[in-house]
Amino acid sequence: MKPKMLMCAPDHFGVRYVINPWMEDQIDHIDTDRARAQWETFYHALNEKAEVHLIEPRRESPDMVFTANAGLLVDGVFVLSRFRHKERQGEEPHYLEWFRQNDREIVKLADGIAFEGEGDALPQPGQDWIWAGWGFRTDLASHRFIEQKLGRPVVSLNLVDPRFYHLDTCFCSLPDDRAMYFPEAFDADSLRQIEARIAPENRIVVSQEDAEHFACNAARVHKTLFMNHATPTLRERLESLGFAVVICPVDEFMKAGGANKCLTLVLDAGDPAEVLPQRPEQAESSR
Repeated sequence: MKPKMLMCAPDHFGVRYVINPWMEDQIDHIDTDRARAQWETFYHALNEKAEVHLIEPRRESPDMVFTANAGLLVDGVFVLSRFRHKERQGEEPHYLEWFRQNDREIVKLADGIAFEGEGDALPQPGQDWIWAGWGFRTDLASHRFIEQKLGRPVVSLNLVDPRFYHLDTCFCSLPDDRAMYFPEAFDADSLRQIEARIAPENRIVVSQEDAEHFACNAARVHKTLFMNHATPTLRERLESLGFAVVICPVDEFMKAGGANKCLTLVLDAGDPAEVLPQRPEQAESSR
């Protein structure tokens, strides 16, 4: 079964403000024609493997193209994002309306608790837990809310490098109990959390070069990875593990701090085996 993904065309994409280090010195420096061409190439490549849905872009929301930050959808329940920066808070009602129109159960965090969707919350395929980042955009308090509402354990990972301000910029959860990540983006306790759950042979540690080109920000469809960049060493490692690597450069979007994963939100993983059923006590606690 084809996975379902949500994207937003870059009709109004641009850098109009600075809310992460990648945006510095990039205001009004986006080549919009090049960004459109890169987005179209990625969209068509992804649409061959997945069923891609589109949300209407809004002129006042240039970062709405990064749909991963809309929220988190697990087991048919959509946790709507609460953006930390006022520049992106205008996106929230548009995502709320789209998911209402598509008959999803929606839950909202309390005012004052920041949470930025799949940017900072990534289910581990084949397991029942969710990796969740905090430190720059998402508040730790949101992790407990997600545990309660979704009935799944949350593994909290503290981000310490402002260049990697969302979890999905430095960590990619993969099937077969694997993960790809950049260790320098995390504190020591968070690395211990990762290493406690991912066996040494299943850890794909990326180089600084790959990390700075957002290799971890890969959009995944089953075992196909759509990536902005991968060094030969990383590509060979991934392919040796059975992954197909598709390079779809999106460097115009990196000027705003996002790459392939940022441009997509998972609506349906397309494989029931990717997320295990809730444990009975978790299902009870989420009611």
